[in-house]
Amino acid sequence: MAKELKELTPRSESYTQWYQDLVIKADLAENSAVRGCMVIKPYGYAIWEKMQRQLDDMFKETGHMNAYFPLFIPKSFLSREADHVEGFAKECAVVTHYRLKANPDGDGVVVDPQAKLEEELIVRPTSETIIWNTYKNWIQSHRDLPILCNQWANVVRWEMRTRLFLRTAEFLWQEGHTAHATKDEAEEEARRMLDVYATFAEEYMAMPVVRGVKSANERFAGAVDTYTIEALMQDGKALQSGTSHFLGQNFAKAFNVTFADKDGNRDYVWATSWGVSTRLMGALIMTHSDDNGLVLPPKLAPFQVVIVPIYRNEEQLAQIDEKAQQIIAALRAKGISVKYDNSDNKKPGWKFAEYELKGVPVRLAMGARDLENNTVEVARRDTLTKETLSLDNIENTVADLLDDIQKNIFRKALNYRQEHTITVDTYEEFKEKLEEGGFILAHWDGTPETEERIKAETKATIRCIPLAGDTTPGVCMVTGKPSVQRVLFARAY
Repeated sequence: MAKELKELTPRSESYTQWYQDLVIKADLAENSAVRGCMVIKPYGYAIWEKMQRQLDDMFKETGHMNAYFPLFIPKSFLSREADHVEGFAKECAVVTHYRLKANPDGDGVVVDPQAKLEEELIVRPTSETIIWNTYKNWIQSHRDLPILCNQWANVVRWEMRTRLFLRTAEFLWQEGHTAHATKDEAEEEARRMLDVYATFAEEYMAMPVVRGVKSANERFAGAVDTYTIEALMQDGKALQSGTSHFLGQNFAKAFNVTFADKDGNRDYVWATSWGVSTRLMGALIMTHSDDNGLVLPPKLAPFQVVIVPIYRNEEQLAQIDEKAQQIIAALRAKGISVKYDNSDNKKPGWKFAEYELKGVPVRLAMGARDLENNTVEVARRDTLTKETLSLDNIENTVADLLDDIQKNIFRKALNYRQEHTITVDTYEEFKEKLEEGGFILAHWDGTPETEERIKAETKATIRCIPLAGDTTPGVCMVTGKPSVQRVLFARAY
């Protein structure tokens, strides 16, 4: 039974199938009756909630407040900012009618042709347009600025090729939208939020990221600059894990949002937007997990410790239950989340396999001999090692162990990235090394034409121009023209 529960396709055989198996078997999500949409199951949602709670605290510490804006956007709003509409037009779900009626043939319901909307509504792919139309009413003078808003919401982008968490037609996210009196303030805000995302990725997800700015071809539709954090997955592909956009005055001009400055002169407002989504769940899975299942960083695990009793009879179970309650109280007093699984419908071996599959960082197993010896078997998920330890100060032992696991899985991911980041100087070497996967640092002449050629010929994209990258000048690997610094290339999700 334990083997059946853990039967994952090995990563070496098919990384894609391994990922799909893991998401479903670890009870994170499943496909829904609506094509391209997913059901996030309770265990998966518990991880998302922990991400959400931490990010929300970080947003509030930087002065942001949550608000909520409509799901529907009038079609005319999307026409106001030319780059924006071009960027999202092919992904929009459109509402054309507002009523159904009984089918005259007596078979179910049909759309009522009399209920056609005067103007079609777009199910939001992102909220810049509806929010800037709203900000126009909120902003008159410099005293109304800055506005620092965030919303937690769902969005729809009509994807044809979907994969659970990584790319679905509907997904959950947060989107920050801020308004500022000066260009410098807005640029500073965009960089600040990039740093918030990077800190969250590294300190909570234990996922190392490269901070950078997108090339013109890759930036957000309607942005002046897009800042990004890029992570490397275990199959050597990159995953964009969060973006922060400096929007300049583009949306303020599109929606005529102006303010009176301290001298009474009117100017357009400066803007940012920034977001991360349930795609981070995919990043978390692919950065750390193995052929046995999920490996979760303790800071984001729904429960950090599971305790499994091993007993022969009800009397033994009663004794272990009593001891377990003492351990649970001590762990919870240290802020550690615990699950005690004394259910009698599954054998201990099955439970061990299940919690390994679900990525629980620490497992404690306790039998009759442990009671006599005042010990417990402690297993850690990241290394799959176990040892028998004294119950004295077990709460401190486990707290230290959780810290060590958090650091260890970050270190392991960082080592993987370092081993799979290379520098190349020629296009031939670039194409050759690309087949091995990983990040490639190479010179590029800065033109969209060269970037498009590389993408067409190799399927690799410029993930970012690193903010802390090697700024030694060189020559473009494709054209031989001057290049101001190396940029980061990879094939990506």
